[in-house]
Amino acid sequence: MNFLRSLLHALWMLVTVVPWGLLMLLVSTRVRGVRLYWMAVRWLRWAVDGARIILGIRVQVLGAEHLPTGDGQGVVLLVKHQSTLETFLLPTLMPRPLAYVFKKELLYIPFFGWAMGRLDMIHIDRALRAKAFSKVVSQGQELLARGIWVIMFPEGTRIPRGERGVYKVGGTKLAVQTGAAVVPVAVNTATVWPRKAFIKRPGLVTVSIGKPIPSQGRRADELMAEVEAWIEAEMRRLDPQAYTAALDTP
Repeated sequence: MNFLRSLLHALWMLVTVVPWGLLMLLVSTRVRGVRLYWMAVRWLRWAVDGARIILGIRVQVLGAEHLPTGDGQGVVLLVKHQSTLETFLLPTLMPRPLAYVFKKELLYIPFFGWAMGRLDMIHIDRALRAKAFSKVVSQGQELLARGIWVIMFPEGTRIPRGERGVYKVGGTKLAVQTGAAVVPVAVNTATVWPRKAFIKRPGLVTVSIGKPIPSQGRRADELMAEVEAWIEAEMRRLDPQAYTAALDTP
């Protein structure tokens, strides 16, 4: 049953992303910026609604009251990365437009990547380390000044359930250099949508949003250490079974 549900959801995303991606490309010749972003989020809502209806994946959000409400307050969201689901889900939950920092190879994905390339995002070449970070800072500063929040996955890639990746300081460097607050986010999406898995399972996903952490006067490494400590502690609270199993594994 889960295989059939997963297949149906994959088909749902395919048959909706093709016309929507083409429409995004057409509309982007006249409309850009925030209006085009919210148009893209509409398709993400379809994908998330499809996951709820077809796959039986429900979502609860904790700590939404922690999100800054001031128009001029820049925010860098640093998020635990377990599956594709949170990349679809988070723009549908946030009150401000988001700019993802992602590898440029994603731009070559037909329809989805083409449409994403028309949005105000930060796509980087990971091989150009110093130049890539310089681009993150310059574009991030400009986007934050326009009220767009920057979202990054500090572990850099999807991490298997119950495991911890290496937290890189790019996100906190950006926050320190721009004066933006850092908001840590923990998600247990791998309980229903495992990393690189085609078959998804029904269940409840929790998105837990931490309190904003000021970046002024901080060092990027010690700020990231605080972010990492909060996220990993929260992950153990959200999904204790996964971390107990990891400890029991020889």
